[in-house]
Amino acid sequence: MAGSIENPILGINDIKEESEERKEKPKGEEKEMSPACGSLIKRSGSRPQLDLSGAAIQGNFEERDPTILLPNQSDDISHLALDIGGSLIKLVYFSRHEDKPIEDRRKRSLKQRFSIANGNRRSYPILGGRLHFVKFETVKINECLEFIKSKQLHRGGMNPRRWPVDSPPNENVVVKATGGGAYKFADLFKERLGVSLDKEDEMDCLVAGANFLLKAIRHEAFTHMEGRKEFVQIDQNDLFPYLLVNIGSGVSMIKVDGDGMFQRVSGTNVGGGTYWGLGRLLTKCKSFDELLELSQRGDNRTIDMLVGDIYGGMDYSKIGLSASTIASSFGKAISESKELEDYRPEDISLSLLRMISYNIGQIAYLNALRFGLKRIFFGGFFIRGHAYTMDTISFAIHFWSKGEAKAMFLRHEGFLGALGTFMSYEKHGLDDLMVHQLVERFPMGAPYVGGKIHGPPLGDLNEKISWMEKFVRKGIEITAPVPMTPLATTGLGGFEVPSSRGDALRSDASNLNVGVLHLVPTLEVFPLLADPKNYEPNTIDLSDHNELEYWLTVLSEHLPDLVVKAVASEGGTDDAKRRGDAFARAYSAHLARLMEEPAAYGKLGLANLLELREECLREFQFTDAYRSIKQRENEVSLAVLPDLLIELDSMAEEARLLTLIEGVLAANIFDWGSRACVDLYHKGTIIEIYRMSRKKMQRPWRVDDFDRFKERMLGSGDKKPLPHKRALMFVDNSGADVVLGMLPLARELLRRGTEVVLVANSLPALNDVTAIELPDIVAEAAKHCDILRRAAEAGGLLVDAMTNIQDGCKEDSPSVAPLMVVENGCGSPCVDLRQVSSELAEAAKDADFIILEGMGRALHTNFNARFKCDALKLAMVKNQRLAEKLIKGNIYDCVCRYEPSS
Repeated sequence: MAGSIENPILGINDIKEESEERKEKPKGEEKEMSPACGSLIKRSGSRPQLDLSGAAIQGNFEERDPTILLPNQSDDISHLALDIGGSLIKLVYFSRHEDKPIEDRRKRSLKQRFSIANGNRRSYPILGGRLHFVKFETVKINECLEFIKSKQLHRGGMNPRRWPVDSPPNENVVVKATGGGAYKFADLFKERLGVSLDKEDEMDCLVAGANFLLKAIRHEAFTHMEGRKEFVQIDQNDLFPYLLVNIGSGVSMIKVDGDGMFQRVSGTNVGGGTYWGLGRLLTKCKSFDELLELSQRGDNRTIDMLVGDIYGGMDYSKIGLSASTIASSFGKAISESKELEDYRPEDISLSLLRMISYNIGQIAYLNALRFGLKRIFFGGFFIRGHAYTMDTISFAIHFWSKGEAKAMFLRHEGFLGALGTFMSYEKHGLDDLMVHQLVERFPMGAPYVGGKIHGPPLGDLNEKISWMEKFVRKGIEITAPVPMTPLATTGLGGFEVPSSRGDALRSDASNLNVGVLHLVPTLEVFPLLADPKNYEPNTIDLSDHNELEYWLTVLSEHLPDLVVKAVASEGGTDDAKRRGDAFARAYSAHLARLMEEPAAYGKLGLANLLELREECLREFQFTDAYRSIKQRENEVSLAVLPDLLIELDSMAEEARLLTLIEGVLAANIFDWGSRACVDLYHKGTIIEIYRMSRKKMQRPWRVDDFDRFKERMLGSGDKKPLPHKRALMFVDNSGADVVLGMLPLARELLRRGTEVVLVANSLPALNDVTAIELPDIVAEAAKHCDILRRAAEAGGLLVDAMTNIQDGCKEDSPSVAPLMVVENGCGSPCVDLRQVSSELAEAAKDADFIILEGMGRALHTNFNARFKCDALKLAMVKNQRLAEKLIKGNIYDCVCRYEPSS
């Protein structure tokens, strides 16, 4: 691939959008009681445009995400956007995926068989990449400029090594920006970076950012009542209209009717500026955050007049007012002979906060009522993820609506303007992305965490590790989106923050971490889900704190063994040991953060925890921690496979089917993610453990639908059912699990005329087998089995993987159904069927049978999933707590759950 063009262009569209020029003018301050604007506002197109003439795909046309060359493009297109406010600078920038997809004959064969186009079958390709979210304090704008320069973001994010720091600036570079600072600092950006800031309308950007997040991020919105956060799933087909309440210095209330369609319907001059201004005068606080923290220790009853103060401690029940309802904010100051210094600053701050929040909440609800809007979203500088502020607004909406409406907030609310500005680039490609094509991940080393700024950002892996080592030694303030601190601290630098209401709320209790948003256009929703809208992959509810604490402890206890395996997989070098130590600290920090704030990374499930571990391993360049173990177990299992096949072939049909299912369940004991199974490995060989497991396969199993499954496969009496057309077999572990369990079962389906698709991980996770490894395993197994050999040849698996098949195995024989391998699109022990690879989605379209095997795929996730086709869920439960909770059984109990098509 040529090195001259690496602009991270998100996508190309043939449709030329209309653009209309807008006169640029600075945003003024919020006018007193700003009048509602009745005119409908439509977003305009904006510069710069891409010159698509001569555009061509570079390299292999069959690549999933090919690079697109634009030879006639004159302007440098920067995929950086800024929202420069008075207090904070928010950046959104795009980076290309560095990983080049492996294009082997297996994939080419699948593309021909399933007619897979370029992954997502769009009218134009979108390059996969990442959206990064970064914040800087505006007073530290020099740090922001250095960050942009160091990553060459103003030059399209190209490799900085190809752009010397002292190279002359390109006069044509244009960067999109919004906010007052886009005008104030325009000359500084031109002087320091040589770029021109193209100013975008703030309200346009705000709405565009909100629309994208609400449609594209699965658990973007949440409610917050009495310190409890609950994520809300928004149906993007039922999103509009809604009310967006932006609370900055003043308040704007925007009715959003669709993409690019909105109008400011109301507002108030009593907003965040009012709170900060009055608070500063009355309490002498030096910062907005200090004023908010004061409110945590406040008691507004000392200064507010309550209904009970007027009615002798009684409710005014006739009109529904409780004694604790505020009748008049600051009302007691009228009748008491006190001066300002006689009142506690904490009480003043709380009274102010409630007065302004209740006022905003009431006006917002009345406007929602006025226009018949079902949803009210709040954002802006005043919110800032502050738990008590969100609680107060939520209480106001609940009170005035009599519980019929709820206030909702956004995880990325601080980045609405910057994200909307990013989307103002033409051909950005984000409009066409769906919720299942975005994956948020939380690497270490981001310069922003939960509303706090901890610059400067970290660079390469070595710098990241050095910083972590330094932190552990000195306990300095952190720079990562997770705490490197004990559970008893706030996780924001190790200092405690005052509590309020009996520790029910803390000012940092709702700090939601903003990760890196991965854009993966090749992910799709699994088409065989019976109810994709209501599908929930996770079986265990981690909103139960005891459940969360248990699983966090399990993962923490497994960590030392995992580090040993990871370091060994890299040869045990000093570099590997250093990376292993850094990984352990990083993952421990993630677990500590989630113990303290379970919703810090969004809605949390066990699948998310397990995937977080694998992502953290990859972040520290441990790509396959169990590589050597998997190879060894595969070799041992393949050595005994021929004898097993001979044994199976000697059985009658019914006995063979039972033995096959027993074999899958017995072989599923090999799981390096289970502590109980790891202990077994130290007590015997693989074959000894497998034989022991087989001997314990006595029916009835704890969940035993084998007889129903047998009837579907073999029929009853003289009635023989038709075989399934195509079976998708979601395989689990390497070694005995896949070789002695799933492959023999696949062989049985093949001999009955059923096409078999083995579905395996795209990336390694523990000792799970991957789609890249499976063809080699199948090829070795095929050396001893004519059924597997012919099926693998028909499925295009043997061309690359097997070159020395014995001549005696190639005799002419009847045609057989193909055996294929597809990747599932993930790198976790679990499977979220809302996000699967395009090749799996294509393979599923003609499938009428699904087999989910293993704890991760059939128990931790998808145990309650229902499908449009027949489904068989097979697993041995290797955790006592899970066995008790899920099937009311014990460790090593088995699940054979057969569910006919819905």
